[in-house]
Amino acid sequence: MNFRRAYFLLALLLLWVSHAAAALNLDVVKQLAADDSDEKIAAISKLLASGDKQAAAVLRAMNDDALFVAGEQVFFLQDEKAIDAVTGAVLPSTPDPADAVIVNNRVRAKLENALAGLKLLDTDKGVRLTAARELQSNVGPGMLLILEQALAQESDPQIKQLLTYAHAQASLQSEDAKVRLAAVQELGKSESTTVKSMLLALLQKNGDSFAEPDAAVRTAAQAGIKSIESRLVWSASINNIFSGLSLGSILLLAALGLAITYGVMGVINMAHGELLMVGAYTTYAVQGVFHAYFPAQETYYVVAAIPVAFLVAALVGMALERLVIRHLYGRPLETLLATWGISLCLIQAARVIFGPQNVEVSNPEWMSGGVEVLANVVLPWNRVFIIGFAVGVLALVWLLLTRTRLGLFVRAVTQNRAMASCVGVHTGRTDMLAFGLGAGIAGLGGVALSQISNVGPDMGQGYIVDSFMVVVLGGVGQLAGAVWAALGLGIMTKLLEGWAGAVVAKIVVLAIIILFIQKRPQGLFALKGRFVES
Repeated sequence: MNFRRAYFLLALLLLWVSHAAAALNLDVVKQLAADDSDEKIAAISKLLASGDKQAAAVLRAMNDDALFVAGEQVFFLQDEKAIDAVTGAVLPSTPDPADAVIVNNRVRAKLENALAGLKLLDTDKGVRLTAARELQSNVGPGMLLILEQALAQESDPQIKQLLTYAHAQASLQSEDAKVRLAAVQELGKSESTTVKSMLLALLQKNGDSFAEPDAAVRTAAQAGIKSIESRLVWSASINNIFSGLSLGSILLLAALGLAITYGVMGVINMAHGELLMVGAYTTYAVQGVFHAYFPAQETYYVVAAIPVAFLVAALVGMALERLVIRHLYGRPLETLLATWGISLCLIQAARVIFGPQNVEVSNPEWMSGGVEVLANVVLPWNRVFIIGFAVGVLALVWLLLTRTRLGLFVRAVTQNRAMASCVGVHTGRTDMLAFGLGAGIAGLGGVALSQISNVGPDMGQGYIVDSFMVVVLGGVGQLAGAVWAALGLGIMTKLLEGWAGAVVAKIVVLAIIILFIQKRPQGLFALKGRFVES
């Protein structure tokens, strides 16, 4: 009997001890309801430093405007129950009257930061990564303890690096100059513009004194700023090169078809940009069909749109060649004016059928987001897809022109039309098929363009001039020339845009092309053939 009584008393004692350990400090909790924002922020820091689960619940309730004070008691609402903020016990009834704890923007920012700090200890890697990223912009010395705890148990290298920077930021407000110096040296390894601004703030002068009183820390901050700037320039260059590759891929898809038609027939087709528009609107139509009739497979509408866009644009191109362009061979001025008129007709037709406003073509799920290869260097999946798509189309066109009978006829007509006709090549049919092939490739360019740009009636006009520049710079009828010219123009344009802006970049690129053509009129790759050489 005595044994049972002793066991019962021991159980009660353990229960009381665990309950007391779990309870929060009443004065700290009541401080959350203070009128002064500084007192509230101080209380938040104390609760955060405790690392208690009950503290996390209180802070979440406060952030959700569900924390109340009734006299000496502070409680919060959870699942329609009143929970004592100090002990975590469920109250028998909701105290009344009660006043809500007011949270202004300044306090809420501190709250969100504190909650992000508590998430650093979560078992889910994704939750910890998100929380670590949120702490990169605003972290104070009150989070040092939880950051040290999170660093000690973190195993993921990416999250650990983010936590290291956050810990260094929190240490900047330390009273110990050695701690601040170590923090600045650590932050100097970052590639963040936010960290750069933080280090710049240390060099600001307030009257005759600096924001950072220690000269060694200021020197380290200056070195860190230079180091960050050099890495930011490198990251920006990589981003610009990748954007230039994706732009060059679009130009390549637009210029491939133009190189074929211009090389075979010598036709300056001012409606070629509108064939891009035809491909983009076809993609929009296929998306609508999948949304209405095949919703479960809607994410694959782009795959279905590729052959449909090629076929529709090719049919439009062959119709133009048969009905208009074939009657204007050898008359370049009339051909230019006629195709310009056709482009206006196609633009107006798009306005009548689809409306004057841009239409929405959404990226499928597997093309959304991106991959982070370096800090500040994220490669969007839709642009990665476009580059790969352009490479695939280029490979197919090369196989078509070098391994098929149609390709043989196209190359023969391009090099010497009269001689090709004498040996039995049906030049008229070759012209029609070549024009259809070029138009179809432009339609494929429209599919790619729809994934990164607005789809509207005027979308093709922005690419016609660039496409002709690619053809002229690369060399008429030369696939290799078109590839190098398209990629070169795309990368050069993006690099110059980052340096001088879009308008100046266009002018500089045009000037460079003019100077190049003056020195080498045949372009990067000259066309081979007896007719050309003679």
